Amino acid sequence: MKQDIQPEYHPVVFVDSSTGAEFVTASTMKSDIERDIDGVKHYEVRLEITSDSHPYWTGNQKLVDTEGRVERFRRKYSRKKA
Repeated sequence: MKQDIQPEYHPVVFVDSSTGAEFVTASTMKSDIERDIDGVKHYEVRLEITSDSHPYWTGNQKLVDTEGRVERFRRKYSRKKA
């Protein structure tokens, strides 16, 4: 096997931004934010969607409309009904 081609592997805590759930694991990802968990330095990586908030895993569909797409869709097709 070739030497020095594998990425560095670090302890990481993934945080779901919408629910606040935390998943402690190891990954090649890094961030500027570091936390101590049980005396071990972990990088904190924030995620928008995880298994804790994804509709497939939770069974609940949550509508997140940050750019007004739903309203634009409703305005466009509401005229066709009338």
